[in-house]
Amino acid sequence: MEEEFKNLIKVSFCVLMSLAYCHLVSSNISKGKFRLLSITPIIFVFTILPTFLTFLLPNAIATLFFTWMANFKLLLFAFGQGPLASDDHQPKSLIQFISIACLPIKIKRNGSNPTSKRSPKLPLNWPTKFLILAISVGLHDYMELFVHPKIVLLSYCGLVYLVVDIIFGACNTIVHFILNVDLEQPSDEPYLATSLQDFWGRRWNLMITNLLRHTIFNPVRSSLETLLGQWAPLPATLATFVVSGLMHELIFYRLTRTSPSWEVTCFFVLQGLCVVVEFSVKRLLAGRWRLYPAASAVLTVGFVLATANWLFFPPLVRTGAVERAIDECKVLKFV
Repeated sequence: MEEEFKNLIKVSFCVLMSLAYCHLVSSNISKGKFRLLSITPIIFVFTILPTFLTFLLPNAIATLFFTWMANFKLLLFAFGQGPLASDDHQPKSLIQFISIACLPIKIKRNGSNPTSKRSPKLPLNWPTKFLILAISVGLHDYMELFVHPKIVLLSYCGLVYLVVDIIFGACNTIVHFILNVDLEQPSDEPYLATSLQDFWGRRWNLMITNLLRHTIFNPVRSSLETLLGQWAPLPATLATFVVSGLMHELIFYRLTRTSPSWEVTCFFVLQGLCVVVEFSVKRLLAGRWRLYPAASAVLTVGFVLATANWLFFPPLVRTGAVERAIDECKVLKFV
């Protein structure tokens, strides 16, 4: 554990120095290929940096934060776009630049996200989620002994939701305290989604959704609009899910330390195909037929859970990554 803390400090220092370079040097280079060239070494560093962490959870979080999110934000920044770009010709401060680049946050703008003002149907605050997660981790060994394996597998969906929401929520709290800015919520009660579009586009992991929208969906849609017209969002949606699947495959590779099975990529490709079908059916029906919200919510969440149990979790369970991750959570409770 002591050695891992030392590695974590070294990785954090390297991230800070790399982003300081991007802010002080790359931001003064004209946007385009020359700024991209100046940022390319940092993208390479952020890709390999998580491999210096030996524990599974820190490695996976670092891969998500740096290899995926920070690199995608830097790619947008290279062309003067995205959250790192200057606002109204006012450059961001160094601490703002670093916080936005390496953490899963999005500064709230007036009218930017009306759903963030909506009162939650199931008010679970951050401490409550942390308590539920701690209890779930503590009971995991007993569940494996006395509960059906399929139910245990289903419980992992709740654990993933809690872990992601707690980590992203903690980042929100820290940045809000340091910068005194209002931030978008990391998710919007995904268990109440009434369609796959609603789940993946407006409720689950909104920081990743927003980043993929700007880096993959919008460019692909724009490039195909002349050819496909109003149907251009369909291949753009599928491309977005393919990229998401590949990035998750990298995270799983870092978690399992085994060769990719490509099951998680298939999970996201399947979700993308179903979103495309759902979008097409809705457009063809033009609102002439619609399920009750409660029924559509059950079908949507049920489909996501069923396909997650089929394709998403088996690689983690088969390689023992889930057990090791839960053991690490237990260790952290006593540190």
